[in-house]
Order: sequence, then C-alpha cells, then structure tokens
Amino acid sequence: MDEPHRVNFVSVALRNYPEGGRRLSRLFVAIALTLPLGACVSFDSLDPSSWFAEKYSPKIIPDVPPAKLYDQGLAGLHKQDYDTAAKKFDQLEKQDQYTQWQRKALLLAAFSQFKNGKYDDAIGSCQRYIKLFAKAPDLDYAYYIEGMSYYNQIPDITRDQDRAEKAAKVFADLIAKFPKSEYADDARYKLNVARDQLAGRDMMIGRYYLEHRDYTGAINRFREVLAKYQTTRHAEEALERLTEAYLALGIVNEAQTAAAVLGHNYPDSVWYKDAYARLKKGGLSPHEDKSSWISRTFHKLGVG
Repeated sequence: MDEPHRVNFVSVALRNYPEGGRRLSRLFVAIALTLPLGACVSFDSLDPSSWFAEKYSPKIIPDVPPAKLYDQGLAGLHKQDYDTAAKKFDQLEKQDQYTQWQRKALLLAAFSQFKNGKYDDAIGSCQRYIKLFAKAPDLDYAYYIEGMSYYNQIPDITRDQDRAEKAAKVFADLIAKFPKSEYADDARYKLNVARDQLAGRDMMIGRYYLEHRDYTGAINRFREVLAKYQTTRHAEEALERLTEAYLALGIVNEAQTAAAVLGHNYPDSVWYKDAYARLKKGGLSPHEDKSSWISRTFHKLGVG
C-alpha cells in the first residue's frame, strides 16, 4: 500500500472510538496485539463486514483409485523408499476400509514401517491387522513382523528388558498358533535369543546381590533363571551360583543338590568344576535331594 495510507491499528482504534466506544476499541486493541510488531492495515480493512469474509472455497478431494495407491506403494518398496511406501499403503488402508485392499495395505504398511526402522508404527499396524483379520492366511507374517519389531529394539542387559519380554511373547504365540509356518523356525531361534537376554538380566542382578552378600535376593534371582530360562546357557552358572549362595547361608542340602543337578546335566561344564571344588573345600560332595525345589524344577521341565 502507499505510505500515506499506512496507519497504526491501535492509534485508529483509540482515536476514532473515544469514551463512548471503549468496548469496540478494546476489540481493535485485542486484534492488533495478535499482529506482528510494525504491522499495518489500510482504512478499507477497518470495514467490519470484511473481517470475516470467506477466504477460501471448499473443495472435495476425490479418492485416489485403490489400485493406483497400491501400485505407488509397491513402487516405493521396489525403490527401497520405505517412507513413501508406508504412506501410500497407510492412505489406502484408511481410504478403503472393510475391503481386501485394506487387508493388503495394512500388512504392507507394517512391512514398510519395519524396513524404515519405525518399529513402534509397525507394531501398531500388526496389532491392528491381527485384530481385524484374525483368520487371514498371512496372519503368521503379521505376528512375525510384530515380533521382529520388538526384537530389533532389545537393548543390552543393563537396561530395561520390556522389549525382550514382548518379543518372546509374540514369538511364542507365533510358534504355538502356527507351528508349521515358514517363519516358525526363525521365531524359535529369536525366542531363544530373547529368553537368553532375559536370563542374562536376572543373572546380572543375582551376581550383584551375591557380591553384596544379599544371599536370599541372589537365590531368588537364580531361581527365576531355573524356573523360566533353564534351557538357556545361563542355567549352568545359575546352579553354580546357587551352590555358592546356599553354602554361604549354611543350607548344605540345597548346595549339594544344586551341584548334583549341575553335574548330572552339564558334567563337562566349568561351572560344575567350580561347584564341586566349593563343596570339596568344605568336606562335602554333590548329592541330590529329590524333595528340593531345584530337583523338582528340573524334573518337572523334563531336564535330567
């Protein structure tokens, strides 16, 4: 606008609406304060009828044909542009609900999100797929992607193992529901890795308690390993640590049982040699008490 026609909004409001127009002037001031500093308007803009004039015209954006969205998503996957692929499949899933397009799009969106490293999005898509399409022929793949999305987020054992627990649960569900699935073997392997991670966490805590002579706390942790994760590599050490902790408490029969079970199941283990040496130092030898929780736990789970 030309310079002579520039005017300060606040000044106009106060000048044109003295005493009798305070209410309206306060409105001008309120509006003016929302403008950037130095903002100006023309006299024409003071016409109240122009303040709320329609600034846009509503438009109806037509849906993109589902086949086109699907092809665009597949093109994104082919180019390894997983972000674009995920967006196209997500758009298709929301646009064509309760159709076969939705089923295809939701699973491919989950895959794209997984490949893009957006694991939480992939988990959400898989859970939605499992809920909506409980009888779909590729349901096992949805479980697999969800499990892998948790699995790829498993941290080291010094941190919270919530993701390891969830990965183990999903893989266990996949194996139980689809034992002949093409993903079952890899799920079994990943399940063992996740369980090993969880056992490692309990072992770390148990060692800490043992080192600080909290023998009861240590025994409880090693007991968890035997009860839940005795098929992992940590079971051997857990039995040796139980021998050590029970000896420290003077509970000889449990110490002897832990060493006996260790020797019976892992006779060549270095942990058995350590347990045996600890007992021998105190004039004791391995001896299994069948009434011990250690013995019952192993026999209950078919070990030994």
